[in-house]
Amino acid sequence: MFPVKRAIRPSLRHHARRLPRPAVASQAQKLRLRRLHHPHRVLLTPPHYARSRTAQRSVIDPISFLVAVALSTGIAYVVTAYTSSHETTSTKDDKLEAEQDWSAPSAQEYGNNLVMAANMPPGRPGNLTADQTEKLKEMWAATLDVFGVANEPGAANGAATPSSETASLADPKQKKKKRLSLFKKKDKDAGSDASSTDNDKHGQNRDFQQALASQTPEELRAAFWSMSKHDHPDALLLRFLRARKWDVHAALIMMISTMHWRSAEMHVDDDIMLHGEALAFADSKSPSSNAAQKKEGEDFLAQLRLGKSFLHGTDKDGRPCCYVRVRLHKQGEQSEKALERFTVYQIETTRMLLRPPIDTATIVFDMTDFSMANMDYTPVKFMIKCFEANYPESLGSVLVYKSPWLFQGIWKIIKGWLDPVVASKVHFASNVEDLQQWIPKSRIMRELGGDEEYTYTYVEPRGESENEAMQDTATRDRMLAERRELVRSYEAETLAWVHGEEGGEGRTRLAQRLAENYWRVDPYVRARSLYDRMGMLGAGGRLDFYPPKAGHGAAAGGVGVAASAGHDDGVD
Repeated sequence: MFPVKRAIRPSLRHHARRLPRPAVASQAQKLRLRRLHHPHRVLLTPPHYARSRTAQRSVIDPISFLVAVALSTGIAYVVTAYTSSHETTSTKDDKLEAEQDWSAPSAQEYGNNLVMAANMPPGRPGNLTADQTEKLKEMWAATLDVFGVANEPGAANGAATPSSETASLADPKQKKKKRLSLFKKKDKDAGSDASSTDNDKHGQNRDFQQALASQTPEELRAAFWSMSKHDHPDALLLRFLRARKWDVHAALIMMISTMHWRSAEMHVDDDIMLHGEALAFADSKSPSSNAAQKKEGEDFLAQLRLGKSFLHGTDKDGRPCCYVRVRLHKQGEQSEKALERFTVYQIETTRMLLRPPIDTATIVFDMTDFSMANMDYTPVKFMIKCFEANYPESLGSVLVYKSPWLFQGIWKIIKGWLDPVVASKVHFASNVEDLQQWIPKSRIMRELGGDEEYTYTYVEPRGESENEAMQDTATRDRMLAERRELVRSYEAETLAWVHGEEGGEGRTRLAQRLAENYWRVDPYVRARSLYDRMGMLGAGGRLDFYPPKAGHGAAAGGVGVAASAGHDDGVD
């Protein structure tokens, strides 16, 4: 193209020179002349474009703009850094101060803080989103239907009456179809069936169906309220909802299968906690016990006397700590039944030490001097099932302390059995400096390299005298009757809340009264434990995680029983 333009350029210039030039050229004429004299400039940079760019450049000077941006960024960084540093320092100071001043609340203080704790974690009573509140209502509606409490406002004022849907659930021929009818259509549309199936690692769908077929609604209802103990009833349901990611269908299956496991398989509340250490002590000593009973009693007590697993103190977040000295376990020394009974007993006893907003515990596996002789996969599998299927959302953290190199291969196997959420809570500490991330060194026992002068010692049961209150069946029955009335009132208030007839204030007060009532009932339905004798768990549920002397709190416990026996808690 350039040769062509060069060829015509002289001609253009020639014609331009021959054009008449007026004395005062108009704007249009000037434009035509510019095009004739400079054709390339017209093609590459039109005059109007050049004027536009010139105008834009004149509005904001690039150098000034860059300087302004740099200054603004610098000022913002300084302000942000100062604020962040100040907030971090304040948070650390507040946390340290809270750790120094923290003490276990009494039952009354605990009741007052059931749903009003300022630092209640998300997804707990008093700290729910609108969507989570709706899920909780759906969960209560389905739960009360399974329990035989008619799903209508005011129906819970009397004895529980199985609804038509729940009654039909017990019929194996219609089980699958009717079970799904418990949930709203939107839950089915959301694929909750698939979710519960995918999450059926421990066969809970099977257990759920077996529970509905083999147990009455009243039996499942009784198992739930026995498990509730001093907990806020909402908190118990919310554990299952959080564990199943707010899938009401899957959460209900998990909860009902847990009630079946507690009441029909392990007999947690009517045997393990009811008889506790006293039964094992009696069986091991009684000449009338058969060989099997004697062996079970001896195996159970041997684990307590060895200190294979025990509770002591708290971590930095105020969670109770359970220490497991792995080197003290030898495969085959205790029967599988005794190991499972001891495991459940430890978990249930730890639950007695939880107070809002603390609702999880920390387990420290002390791997000092570990060898393959200490490795036993059977109790490990049982423990995993307990925490994943029957005690959801109960683990705060698991600390593996001083694990040797040979444990690496074992851990790969165990990790494959764990739910990813549970596996994420497992941390490894090679020395006491690492362990200090979770437990203050001043509260780490000397045997673990810390500064605390504490040595585990088992305090033997004191015979029948320490459970004397359990012989007073008249008082026990009266207090349990009061508790049943509170339960009925709570169920009625809950149904009204589910149907939008009240805001839930009545439920809050009733939950507090249920907690207070439990601690009065406790000496009549739970055998005293090592931690009652040590003074860690005192009268009325008062806690002292660092009791000054073993057995110091025993007398106070007796006074607490006498003081609470005459208290009446009727329903307003």
